[in-house]
Amino acid sequence: MTFRTIEWKEGTVVLIDQTKLPDEEVLIECKDYLAVARAIKELKIRGAPAIGVAAAMGVALGAKAIDTDNREEFIDELSLICNVLLETRPTAINLFWAIERMLALVKAQKHLDVKGLKGLLEIEALKICEDDIAINRQIGINGKVFIMENNTILTHCNAGALATAGFGTALGIIRAAWAENKSIKVFAGETRPLLQGARLTAWELVKDNIPITLITDNMVGYFMKKQMIDLVIVGADRIAGNGDVANKIGTYTVAVLAKEHGIPFYVAAPISTLDLTLKSGEEIPIEMRDESEVTHVGGKRMTPKGVKVLNPAFDVTPNALVTAIITERGVAINPYSDSLKGLKEG
Repeated sequence: MTFRTIEWKEGTVVLIDQTKLPDEEVLIECKDYLAVARAIKELKIRGAPAIGVAAAMGVALGAKAIDTDNREEFIDELSLICNVLLETRPTAINLFWAIERMLALVKAQKHLDVKGLKGLLEIEALKICEDDIAINRQIGINGKVFIMENNTILTHCNAGALATAGFGTALGIIRAAWAENKSIKVFAGETRPLLQGARLTAWELVKDNIPITLITDNMVGYFMKKQMIDLVIVGADRIAGNGDVANKIGTYTVAVLAKEHGIPFYVAAPISTLDLTLKSGEEIPIEMRDESEVTHVGGKRMTPKGVKVLNPAFDVTPNALVTAIITERGVAINPYSDSLKGLKEG
């Protein structure tokens, strides 16, 4: 299946509303940067690489609406736009990476006037989008060697085309193996509380005709003990310098179970997801989301009123539980502090 999660069309950012899937395939047209910010905040677009692309396009969209010919005034207003976008999601490092890249580009082009800067920002946002798809395909090439004939792969949350500009990271590896006619199967955890596995991963793999079995999150240990899972591949929202990995809540549990059962646990992510400024995962900010995501399912309350709720969107998997981290530049293994630095600088 080939589709674009997000596109730039005639000065409008068009994206798939992932909150409507799988029941409806709805496109949202964002005509200003505030609409892009809302889409990110409300999870209409999600997944670290996709958020990065959306943020870059949001910056370019906001820049086009700035009404000044004064370069310094333009940069000041652009910085305010960037701050609004930066406040949408705290954990996904690609958001910060993309915005910093856009700002740095403007500040480096001292010879361009405001009109030239606006055009340059649009070109850069489109480049970030196209690069993301190419990067995902290379991750698929680098990772498909870990999938053997007749393997069953477990994945958690959604790290497919919907989490990127297209193709996917973890699902990109699965797609690359499937394209080689390997006989494989996928187990997808439902991924509570927002069911990204049940809604999004399942939707993508059904579209691709890749055999998928949906299981609830608390069934993982059962199927691992039954030797029905051969390897795990997940995505990431931020990876610290020591190889600790922040990903959707529940990933840590899957990694612990994989370690107990001797099952390889792979992480697929672009270089832009690395945050080598952080020494460990303890420094990764974890987004806490609204309690209604836990108390309600499909808009219907499932718990008694007054119950206390905690809803972290992510957890951190320690590097000791990670078999390898697969990027577009190659594969990192322990000691990650050395291998990740080598890939980042390579």
